Amino acid sequence: MSLSEKQNKYLRGLGHPLKPVIIVGDGGLSKSLLKEFASTIQHHELIKVRVRAGDRETRDAIIHDLCEKQSADLVSRIGNVALLFRRNAEKPKISLPV
Repeated sequence: MSLSEKQNKYLRGLGHPLKPVIIVGDGGLSKSLLKEFASTIQHHELIKVRVRAGDRETRDAIIHDLCEKQSADLVSRIGNVALLFRRNAEKPKISLPV
């Protein structure tokens, strides 16, 4: 799902007060981390992820892989914190602007 600029701006506003709930360390994207991420984003739809690994290129690669593997959209990234969104198909909680 590709988000429009208006939707990105709306989600950034909703995500501003959130704290990171998933922290990726030096171990990278393990199976247990991916499982936890899947259940958390299924429940919340919009979450912050902190990546504490390596340099900028490594963090970008981890965030990109996480989005690809979990079908999530990157809303924004500031430093080592990324705001990710994935709509819950069964019970959507966030209604996006058109």
